[in-house]
Amino acid sequence: MKHNDVVVLILGGGVGSRLYPLTKLRSKPAVPTGGKYRLVDIPISNCLNSGFNRIHILTQYNSVSLHNHITQTYRFDVFSAGAVQILAAEQTPDHSDWYQGTADAVRKQLGEVKSPDPRDVMILSGDHLYRMDYEPFLAHHRETRADVTLAVRPVPTAEVSRLGIVATDDAGRVVKFVEKPKDMKLLDNVRQTPDPKNPWLASMGVYIFRAKALYEMLDRDNSSDFGTHILPQSLDTHRMVTYTFDGYWEDIGTIRSYYEASLALTDTNPPFSFYDPQRPIYTRPQFFPPAHVTAGSVLDQVLLAEGSRIIESKICRSVVGQLSSIGPHVTMSNTVMMGADYESLFNGQPPESTRGLPPIGIGRGCKIEGAIIDKNARIGEGVVIRNLPDREDTDAEYYAAREGVVVVPKNAVVPPGTVI
Repeated sequence: MKHNDVVVLILGGGVGSRLYPLTKLRSKPAVPTGGKYRLVDIPISNCLNSGFNRIHILTQYNSVSLHNHITQTYRFDVFSAGAVQILAAEQTPDHSDWYQGTADAVRKQLGEVKSPDPRDVMILSGDHLYRMDYEPFLAHHRETRADVTLAVRPVPTAEVSRLGIVATDDAGRVVKFVEKPKDMKLLDNVRQTPDPKNPWLASMGVYIFRAKALYEMLDRDNSSDFGTHILPQSLDTHRMVTYTFDGYWEDIGTIRSYYEASLALTDTNPPFSFYDPQRPIYTRPQFFPPAHVTAGSVLDQVLLAEGSRIIESKICRSVVGQLSSIGPHVTMSNTVMMGADYESLFNGQPPESTRGLPPIGIGRGCKIEGAIIDKNARIGEGVVIRNLPDREDTDAEYYAAREGVVVVPKNAVVPPGTVI
């Protein structure tokens, strides 16, 4: 690896309420994506492909699933100086409470950050979908002799309320930072880009700090968050510059953004693709059999993972995750199905412990449109899930609705004949 003088911190996120119920039993970075990956695989793969291998994952909330994935996936050999290490929130003589925000999480782990005496510290989010080479990002940071470098991208006005908006001078130095402005008047003096469709520069939540500058900022200011507190309050004391990223990037912060980004993976020319032999996305290797699609099935624009079984069914513009079981005579469209953690049938019959319940997967004759079906869900025969864009948010016994999308939670059982 090329950059042993850089420590990478990937933030595991908090409660993740806007992604509920996908975060009911897991943290945001552990949410499945692309049929076989987890969101945390994206920044870790970007790091490994860019030559960074001293990686720490800061975890706290619903972290068991994430811990299991990390420990089962990222194992370096004994001759490597690198590792993917979990830094969980813990009680110490100095700190007795949980992480209170992004900056507070880093502050409480400064002992681990300082131990290899890094030159720079790169801080990433664990719930973004993008492919980025961090090497030119680091080169720009060092060439400009910055204390902090923010990766930014141009965005339309419709997105500014959910992002940190940055203003720069002619030299590219940050002169103003407005975190998630709800009032456009806060941007009156913010310089816009020449692109009328994307006039604002937004922070991606991807930072490189000169290590000593990071220590100074966290020691001087006891605030809890980088975007809301530390960065705006450091504009006059530290040199802060931007690095413009012109590729695809999506913050998977809500059910709607997760749903739309997932379905976009099925497009003929998707904005983000897992197919890149030069910069692959890594994940846990599992030894599932090939997907099996029987005669009479029709698949159109489907991302299909291994271990799946589709029996005489019609599927359109959907993601079908590992070990999914669908059919017979199911029609499914615009749906994200995460699959299962284990095979649902043994010798063609449900195991003793689940008799009386529908098998894991989607049963005979179901009609499903516009849904997210989490892992190990059991959907009985004849279930109908309709796409109602104006559907109100609700939490029912075996499903939830968010932003017009029906979500069947992990391990849920939907009785036969149910209409949602």
